[in-house]
Amino acid sequence: MKTLLVVVATAALAGCGVETATTAATAAAIKKQELEQGQKTMQQMQQQINATMQQAQQRTAEQADK
Repeated sequence: MKTLLVVVATAALAGCGVETATTAATAAAIKKQELEQGQKTMQQMQQQINATMQQAQQRTAEQADK
């Protein structure tokens, strides 16, 4: 009876460890995806800023030519 109780307790604890590892891996994957999305958004914003700055420079150059 004691052996069965030890086996059940060991299995339960091992299961908790696997669940914890799986949860940590899932959380890490989510954080990685969030980071990648953030970097993509930052690149898109930088491109928009650069395009806006070019347009402003072109307008300034056109006004200077007049």
